[in-house]
Amino acid sequence: MAEEDLESRGRSGAKNRGNDNSHSSTSSYRTEDLDTQWTSWLVPMFVVANIAMFIVVMFVNDCPKNNSGVQGKCVARFLGKFSFEPLKENPLFGASSSTLEKLGALEWTKVVHKHQEWRLFTCIWLHAGVIHLFVNMLSLIFVGIRLEQQFGFVRVGIIYLFSGLGGSVLSTLFIQNNISVGASGALFGLLGAMLSELFTNWTIYSNKAAALLTLLVIIVINLGIGILPLVDNFAHIGGFLTGFLLGFVLLPRPQFGWVDQHINLPASVPIKSKFKPYQYFLWLLSIALLTAGFVVAFLMLFRGENGNDHCHWCHYLNCVPTSKWDCV
Repeated sequence: MAEEDLESRGRSGAKNRGNDNSHSSTSSYRTEDLDTQWTSWLVPMFVVANIAMFIVVMFVNDCPKNNSGVQGKCVARFLGKFSFEPLKENPLFGASSSTLEKLGALEWTKVVHKHQEWRLFTCIWLHAGVIHLFVNMLSLIFVGIRLEQQFGFVRVGIIYLFSGLGGSVLSTLFIQNNISVGASGALFGLLGAMLSELFTNWTIYSNKAAALLTLLVIIVINLGIGILPLVDNFAHIGGFLTGFLLGFVLLPRPQFGWVDQHINLPASVPIKSKFKPYQYFLWLLSIALLTAGFVVAFLMLFRGENGNDHCHWCHYLNCVPTSKWDCV
């Protein structure tokens, strides 16, 4: 995904620390030392947890015991309890819908009418099949590890979990007839955070245009795939928007020289602010939008409202019907 381009930081603004003129530069930022990155352990733990949960799901599913044979025989029966449902039931090589629902899949009726709000979180740890799991975990490794190395496990963990929640809420508002599982909303949140981090720390990138273009192409391709049938693009969009706003809140970098000024400058010299004015503005705006967005979404959700009633064209964001397929 060309993370190397996205995270190559320009050092052209970092002048000699003994030169007093460096403290008056309007385009220089202090970046974290790229040689002392954090060790990534949270994202690998997320990957292990998702794989472990998939194994548990397949054990509980136990296709040879529970499959009625109506849809065909279990796939890969040599795996015993862990064999997959017939492809007519699940083409992604995984468990049945009933097993996923029993173990925490997102389902509108159970969240709204049976007060099982915990499904908004549990669904992001479930996957429909091996293919679904493999694609999501590969994406998480490529995107998440790099972000955690740059910004630490606390900020990346917050973005991942809240983006997953944002994706779940938007999905539940607009898709009320099917179950939904997967970490896609959380993953799109990390992509959104990468984009807002690029904007809020714009001056420290050495090749801004290439970094922005690369990231936008990745996002557009992934969102474009989301308009295909059987893909929950509302989870993608909800996660992306949540992560995009959280990036402005959690990922801004201090101005260049902000730390050094407390040591090197005489007391008579005014101390500059930690962040640029536009970074403070984006921080406040994002906090307000996040708060308002979650409040409105939760009020609509627990009132049992259907998002499609308020946006008659929004269903096209999730699936666009063509001569090749229909949207169910």
